[in-house]
Amino acid sequence: MTHPILFVCLGNICRSPAAEGVLRALRPDWRIDSAGTSDWHVGEPPYGPMQAAAKARGYDLSRLRARQFTAVDFTKFSLILCMDAENLANVERLRPKGNVTPARLFTDYAAEAGVNHVPDPYYTRDFDGCLDLIEACAKGLIAGA
Repeated sequence: MTHPILFVCLGNICRSPAAEGVLRALRPDWRIDSAGTSDWHVGEPPYGPMQAAAKARGYDLSRLRARQFTAVDFTKFSLILCMDAENLANVERLRPKGNVTPARLFTDYAAEAGVNHVPDPYYTRDFDGCLDLIEACAKGLIAGA
């Protein structure tokens, strides 16, 4: 799969940049980006504790910067993967009429995990648990490609 993939969460400082970093490390030949549905952190690097947890596993998120999801992303990416149902709904609200780019939950790729969202470690403080789930989803995505 060389089609571009976009990961989406709320602020683009924890879950989606972590997913971007994990998948870039696993599949450097794929084009991957991330965005947030809010504009709260535009231009900021990923959240420090998320960067530290990712770095401990060998993922460097330091060069990433938050940006906001826009309707144009539907034309730039061939798959949009959201971290939870609320972000998926917010993405769908911006879908241009007639656009058929798939937008799904990232956890669809790790059904065995038994969850329907990637919990936000900004609130849960479980950065390692978040990364465990992201790694499982990323491996499922790659296996299905």
